[in-house]
Amino acid sequence: SVEISELLSRMLKMRNVPHNVLNAKLHKKEAEIVAEAGKPGVVTIATNMAGRGTDIKLTPEVKAAGGLAIIGTERHDSRRVDRQLRGRAGRQGDPGSSQFYVSLEDNLMRLFGSERVAKIMDRMGLKEGEVIQHSMMTKSIERAQKKVEENNFGVRKRLLEYDDVMNAQREVVYKRRKHALHGERLKVDIANMMYDTCEVITESNKLTNDFKNFEFELIRYFSISSPVSEADFAKLNEREITGKVYKAVLENYTAKTERNAAEAFPVIKNVYENNNGQYERIVVPFTDGIKSLNVVTDLEKAYQSEGKTLINDFEKNITLAIVDEAWKKHLRKMDELKQSVQLAVHEQKDPLLIYKFEAFNLFKKTLDGINKEVISFLFKGDLPSQNPNNIQEAIEEAPQEDYTTIKDEVLNMDETASKMRDAASQPQQQRPSVTETIVRDAPKINRNDNVTIKHVMSGRTETMKFKKAESLLATGEWVIV
Repeated sequence: SVEISELLSRMLKMRNVPHNVLNAKLHKKEAEIVAEAGKPGVVTIATNMAGRGTDIKLTPEVKAAGGLAIIGTERHDSRRVDRQLRGRAGRQGDPGSSQFYVSLEDNLMRLFGSERVAKIMDRMGLKEGEVIQHSMMTKSIERAQKKVEENNFGVRKRLLEYDDVMNAQREVVYKRRKHALHGERLKVDIANMMYDTCEVITESNKLTNDFKNFEFELIRYFSISSPVSEADFAKLNEREITGKVYKAVLENYTAKTERNAAEAFPVIKNVYENNNGQYERIVVPFTDGIKSLNVVTDLEKAYQSEGKTLINDFEKNITLAIVDEAWKKHLRKMDELKQSVQLAVHEQKDPLLIYKFEAFNLFKKTLDGINKEVISFLFKGDLPSQNPNNIQEAIEEAPQEDYTTIKDEVLNMDETASKMRDAASQPQQQRPSVTETIVRDAPKINRNDNVTIKHVMSGRTETMKFKKAESLLATGEWVIV
């Protein structure tokens, strides 16, 4: 190690022995130190890692004296590292020798049977500091190294078993992300998301026989009314209900994409025919009434396809954004799970089995959440209005807020509660008064103001007073435009 190399360097300095130190701290002089190591009378202190794989050129005087002499001050935990250290001498047919010195107080020997060997030495009458060269010592050292290697192998094997769980999940997510990037199988993935979401909604509500919640979830995620009556819901099985719901969902989504393309095309046509080749890519805003997403698309392709390319880019963008955000949250939860399952050892249970079981359930919830969030935005996402100013050149994008958060900046529940208790315990007069200024993103709508609302399923628009529109907006089927 670096510490031992510096300790040996100080010992040689006390005895006025000129030498060089080859460790990680002097990496800029490493080539010069290696070049001088093959000269006669040069002493070089090297760590196990520094200068490995470098050919040390020997002068004729050194070759005549017997070559490079390797002196090992201790044995490493791994036999492979010892062999690499021996391999510094005798390269390419050069002469050389190696000699290792081991103390029973070294870490390796102290962990594995040094007391037993020391008792044998005492019976034989050997004194401290006396050199011992015996096959028993060599075999004892090799047994200790073998035990350390087996332990390290078990640790690495255990870590790989934990990583296999993450790799299986990573393949699923990255495959879906790849489809969204290339767009070739994105339509199939969206259809699968629709069917899976229909199946989850049907199974959860059929189990509790809750038709009202079934209707509510269809409106919440698909913006459609139930295609089955309450009597059919009680009579039909889960597969039949899922099939009917999926058919209605697919028809509604196809009609909605065609309607969005038809609404966006006049604006795209106006921009394309009047820009004189000025814009190549444009930004089109989409919103579901709560969140907004700027979709970048090729102007010429969108014009030639009559807006269909814009819808494809919208599907790509929303799928990528939601998958990436959900995957980052899932990775944090998996780290917490990996730490928490280690406590299962106290219950005499295998932490790996619990980790696999809990990771599967957690990943299933993550996929269900991705499906529902993507589907909800696809069905509710719409152009705010047919205004050419809503389409801008791609380079004029508004700067996005940085949502990245360092792990240390995120307080856990205990830290948050502690801060709240400290704040509550302060005297009232010591707390500085802070005046907050509330800035509205949009003008306030009074109850008697006229607003235009739009039905997310049919696209029908109506103008009425806000107090009358409140009940319609609460259903989730209408949004303000």
